Amino acid sequence: MITARAALIAPGTAGSFHCVQRCVRRAFLCGEDRYTGQSFEHRKAWVEQRLLRLAECFAVAIHAYAVMSNHLHVVVQFDPAWLAGLSDTEVADRWVRLYPPRDDSDAARVSKCRQLLQQPERLAVLRARLSDLSWFMKCLAEPIARSANAEDGCKGRFWEGRFKAQRLCDERALLAAMAYVDLNPVRAGMARALATSDYTSIQRRLIHVTPDTLDRPLRPIAGEAARVHMGLSLRAYVGLVDWTGQQMRPGKRGALAKTPRALARYEADPGRWAVRVKAIGSGYWRIVGSTHDLIDAAQRLNQRWVKGIGLAQALEQEQKAI
Repeated sequence: MITARAALIAPGTAGSFHCVQRCVRRAFLCGEDRYTGQSFEHRKAWVEQRLLRLAECFAVAIHAYAVMSNHLHVVVQFDPAWLAGLSDTEVADRWVRLYPPRDDSDAARVSKCRQLLQQPERLAVLRARLSDLSWFMKCLAEPIARSANAEDGCKGRFWEGRFKAQRLCDERALLAAMAYVDLNPVRAGMARALATSDYTSIQRRLIHVTPDTLDRPLRPIAGEAARVHMGLSLRAYVGLVDWTGQQMRPGKRGALAKTPRALARYEADPGRWAVRVKAIGSGYWRIVGSTHDLIDAAQRLNQRWVKGIGLAQALEQEQKAI
């Protein structure tokens, strides 16, 4: 039975989330069509550019993303309280950047902003939308679908109707989701290294890295509304993701035997870390966290159980045994 997303994630909820949006029928509508040989790789750039634009408008921080051939992943953090501190003028400006007027001129944009500022009730609605995960995903998916359908000269769905969203309950769950997303092209065999994983946040971090930023605290790849800051540097994060990928492929040549020091903050037993990262994809359902977090979620849904409780219990029992 499908559970209403509002029962899991109330509109305007603060927190961190891992979202997955798939193409309809999982068709390769953003990659190379295996049957016709036609390439749609350029659409991945559309998705990446749209994500970066949304980060400028929403009360969001984007921690990781990966644009695949038939689906996309994004790890985001929402903070409605951060947006509440912005003026009405800033909210109106962000909305106009998101939905510019038909005559996309400076004069038309200024006029639309002025009209919005004269409608307090409308501004309140827009402020709420800019803090909402569902609106974020809608504003990401809809323009891509319109552009792709126009390019193909067709109508109909481009994306599946619902996106999958996992609530990440703590910093460890957030880091595991980031590693899972950044490793997606490597795990899928689409790239051989992090630096060649096209249209991913890890590649963007590596492209724009400088000696000055390598050892600074890890920041979101885009967006300002970040309440949780990861307790490791970019150098440490890249090393951890690379090591994690090698543990998930133990037969790979050149596998690192030495555990990254950064992992000690999040996992006492390195052997459990790869399990946690893999579980983002299939071990958990809508909630990623401790047994207590998952039990609380089940109670809110008036259920006795949610997927992932058994896995969380097993990981915690192993931790107590150490």
